[in-house]
Amino acid sequence: MTTLPPGPQLLLDATLPDGSRADLRIADGRIAALTPAPAGRERVEPGTGEVALDGALLLPALIDGHAHLDKTFLGAPWQPHRPTSTLREQIAAERALRREVARRTPVADRAEALARRMAALGTGFVRSHVDVDPDTGLDHLHAVLEARERVRELIDVQLVAFPQSGVVAEPGVARLLDAALREGAELIGGLDPFGFDRDADGQLDVVFGLAERHGAGVDIHLHDGGEAGAAQLRAIADRTAALGLGGKVAVSHAYCLGQLAGPELARTAGALAAAGVAVMTNGPARSMPPVKPLHELGVLVFAGSDNVRDAWWPYGTGDMLERTTVIGLQGELMTDQDLALAAEFATGHAARALGVAEYGIAVGRPANLVAVAAGSVPEAVAAHPERLLVLHRGRTVLDRLGGPSQ
Repeated sequence: MTTLPPGPQLLLDATLPDGSRADLRIADGRIAALTPAPAGRERVEPGTGEVALDGALLLPALIDGHAHLDKTFLGAPWQPHRPTSTLREQIAAERALRREVARRTPVADRAEALARRMAALGTGFVRSHVDVDPDTGLDHLHAVLEARERVRELIDVQLVAFPQSGVVAEPGVARLLDAALREGAELIGGLDPFGFDRDADGQLDVVFGLAERHGAGVDIHLHDGGEAGAAQLRAIADRTAALGLGGKVAVSHAYCLGQLAGPELARTAGALAAAGVAVMTNGPARSMPPVKPLHELGVLVFAGSDNVRDAWWPYGTGDMLERTTVIGLQGELMTDQDLALAAEFATGHAARALGVAEYGIAVGRPANLVAVAAGSVPEAVAAHPERLLVLHRGRTVLDRLGGPSQ
């Protein structure tokens, strides 16, 4: 496990997300005081325990609402992408490739490599889906639990037991998911209840039944399009409401929302908003949910990186500010207000979706912070800024400002 050095006791002249300038005092891993920076103050030479931000933007820790730490090839030699034509073919190809890669670089080591990269880029919280299927059993869960322990001083990792091979299509998966929730997963996942399992009610019976039994959250991958996808979203909303799970259920991708319009979009979004079902997007090139209209209709939208350099695609950096740029481009978010909304997808909105307590820049909150080389939130979304300082619970993850010597 990594032991981080103590962080600074005072951050001088930070630009806060609302545009104001402030000094922050940090004690015992929390923000102890937040005071306006003196107007017209010239650059100060920091003293012992101080870091001068000189107007750099200070954000609460970024949040990656959807990743696959167990799938990444980071930390292993480069793997050429192997194209396939169907989802089932891709899953089969991934099974073969992951065995090959795991012989050289264990899952835990690769998961740790990606988590460390995320932390250095300012991500303080990540929700990772972890494959649970008859091929791997609980091996990937145990590997990512090991990686989580190694990086727990750097980043908080939340785990979803993800049935990559379906729930009712593969015998024994329900039992494995039950075991995964007993052994460390906080949420249960699903995969295209109709499109993959061809039994929407059967899959949702298992997923929501286990969630109720274990007091767990739910996060379901849904790629199905059109009215079939929308019907599944409404079914998920109905079950969420019936079980009182509002705020604990998310649907990842929800491509069908990008194919709906007018009354059908309003009807489906209304059901999600009323039930408290959140929607995650990583900003795909096609069928991305219409993030701004969904937000205006009351749906909690948040962001995730999804796959990072694995068998599904060779791209991805683990940078959540970069991901907000992608979502902003795909969603045609252009005004400063729109760009601020894009940032919320990886900060405040994601904190609500993941149930992160005590989040944000305020007195008494944990000092989970990232300073970036930008003067405002819109610039941070648009400009791919350098990370200058990253703190996790007040301790230093990254310091490019020459902070206090230890």
